[in-house]
Amino acid sequence: MSSYLNSEIDKSIVTQLRQPLPANRQLFTYLMNAIAFGLTGLALIPLVSILWEIMNRGLAGFKPEMLMNTVIDNGFANAIVGTIVMVLIGSLMSLPVGIMTGIFLAEFGQTNSIAHFVRFITNILTGVPSIVVGMFAYGVIVLVTKGFSAVAGGFALAVIMLPVIILTTEEALKLIPMHQRLASAALGGTRFQTIVRVVISAALPSITTGVLLAVARAAGETAPLVFTALFSLDWSKGLFNPTASLPVLIFNLYNDPAPEKSQLVWTTSIVLLTLVLCFSLFSRFVTTKRKIN
Repeated sequence: MSSYLNSEIDKSIVTQLRQPLPANRQLFTYLMNAIAFGLTGLALIPLVSILWEIMNRGLAGFKPEMLMNTVIDNGFANAIVGTIVMVLIGSLMSLPVGIMTGIFLAEFGQTNSIAHFVRFITNILTGVPSIVVGMFAYGVIVLVTKGFSAVAGGFALAVIMLPVIILTTEEALKLIPMHQRLASAALGGTRFQTIVRVVISAALPSITTGVLLAVARAAGETAPLVFTALFSLDWSKGLFNPTASLPVLIFNLYNDPAPEKSQLVWTTSIVLLTLVLCFSLFSRFVTTKRKIN
């Protein structure tokens, strides 16, 4: 009897769910959808207009030889190489420290007072203006080595990337269910083996996404590099010499009255935009692949 009543109740619920919404609720739904789409389109207008302006002005003056010539020869090859070199230096400095700190905060820092302090400082670092980071790197590296260099620029980018890597690594590790850790311990795995072989392996796609987002942010920074790497119109002579970068190239030549330099700025903007877009798309690809798996 009870099963019969339950089936009848289920049928009535299904019937109610299949009934169309009242007219006032349908009107409210359509109104909210229209407002949401309208506000989304309004938010996209500035982005689309900026992209259109950059593409319209930059593609008109693009020449393949620009990818091989230096700034002094109306190209930006040295700026591309300088940007990649400084981002690599920043990644080499920030990745080990950031990932290890994130592991410490997620796995050992639940009740640790030191972990609370580190997390507090990391949250503050995420909001520090990049120009302040540049001044800090200037005092730590440039004044000590008595010269602007790619190493100083990479150090400044590392400071910018560090809090992003720490926080994304911590959150990625926290998303791993506790039962996976318990299963590893039940099979005889030590704490170190559990973290390395189970937790980090499962969280690796999310950690990679956070690292790529940090790299994409660092690749577009201008102010720290003005204080640290300065600029060079030709190929850099070494890691401890002034080095060109795409953001600083745009900053230095934007107000140049020469038409060819103005055109170079717009074309460089496309290259920088493409570089950052590639990092962002790759991070999306990693995230999507993780969801599919």
